[in-house]
Amino acid sequence: MQKKHLSWLKLKQNEHNKKVLEHFINPRNVGTIENPDGYGKVGNPICGDLMEMFISVKDNIITDIKFRTFGCGSAIATSSMVTELTKGMHVDEAMKITRDDVADELEGLPPRKMHCSNLVASALHEAIKDYKRKKEE
Repeated sequence: MQKKHLSWLKLKQNEHNKKVLEHFINPRNVGTIENPDGYGKVGNPICGDLMEMFISVKDNIITDIKFRTFGCGSAIATSSMVTELTKGMHVDEAMKITRDDVADELEGLPPRKMHCSNLVASALHEAIKDYKRKKEE
């Protein structure tokens, strides 16, 4: 590993807990789903974070969920965590997930990074709304 990367990682270890770092370094469910049942995309023009959520649903249960995130380590970690939280969950229950739920599952985020958990909850909610719109058509 390059010295510069090790210095950055050491700095992040002081800012983030081990669970956040684990989800950042080894994110779960990264990618896309071809022909998803629901798709959500949100962004924050101030920080530059952009998150996409793709869901597959059967009988109103989220059977698969993937994400693509352009952003900081906290944005990636929160995206990864929300996929783990919601896989196997009923869509109505998943709609109740809040930024605090995501942050709690990650055992905390720095206050200046809480917007990441808000964005990822919004991306999830947008994907579920898209699924419900398609279902009504």
